[in-house]
Formats: sequence, structure tokens, C-alpha cells
Amino acid sequence: AEFLHDNPHAHPKTLFATHYHELNELANKFERIKNYKISIKEAGRKIIFLRKLVPGVSEHSFGIHVARMAGMPPEVVRRAEEILARLEAQSLEAGDDIAQQTLAQMPQNTWQMSLFDTTDPAALEAADEIRQLDINAMTPLECMLKLNAIKKRLEEASKKSNP
Repeated sequence: AEFLHDNPHAHPKTLFATHYHELNELANKFERIKNYKISIKEAGRKIIFLRKLVPGVSEHSFGIHVARMAGMPPEVVRRAEEILARLEAQSLEAGDDIAQQTLAQMPQNTWQMSLFDTTDPAALEAADEIRQLDINAMTPLECMLKLNAIKKRLEEASKKSNP
């Protein structure tokens, strides 16, 4: 972000989607950096994104809500909610700094489920194929078509193994 801001030959319109306070603070240090957020409406435990960009920074991370909306497996969402609840509870008890310490103290293999930790041969093959893609040399349409082909192969393999 600093490089883009300070480069006299560039006038980028760049979007960083983040809730990291360190990046949000850049707007206080650099005149060309502006923070915007998507307005939301909370309805119980649900978040409704109003699709309106407004000045300011988000007070919360909505990553778990976005993951649920994007169709992430329920076990991934539940695990993220467990970690978040633990971090929030400990943060309230001991102050904000403890949240990062607690995450650092947790066994690293419990931080996040890997998309590629599997013994399913079709999934391993798909993972290898994805790793070998040069997405920087592909158009967005080529990427979508390739992912769709991989998805169809995985669905077919799943049907064969779970008739």
C-alpha cells in the first residue's frame, strides 16, 4: 500500500479488503489513502450486506459471515466460530493484546482447516492441478472455466464413491 501511494508514476485505484487495524491506520499517515466499508444491517446473528460503499472502517471482521454465504463447509464455519468465541472471551477478560497471544499459543494445526488436507485421491489430484496453474497468465474467464472443470470432476468422483 505504501509503495502504491508513494510511486509518483502510478495513480492506482486499488482495493484491499481487510479488517486489519494496521492497514486501516494507513489512511491517517498517507493523504491519498482512503478507507471505505460496505454498509451492513445486523438482524440477530445474521449480517445483511447493503451493497453500499460508505466512508469509514469496519468495526468488525465479517469473514465468518462471508465464508458461510460463500458456501464454505459447515465444519469450517463452526471451527472459525469456536476460535473467534475463544479469542473474544479471552480478549474481554485480559484486554485486546491477549487475543493475539492466545492465537500464537494455540497449536498451529488448529488455526485453520486446510483445503488440501485429504486422503481423497480426486481431491489430491484437484489440489495438484490447482497448484500447477499459472493464474497470473490466465484470464478471469479461463480461471473460472478451469475451476468449473475441476469442480465437475470432483462432483463426478464424489457420486461414484457415494452412490
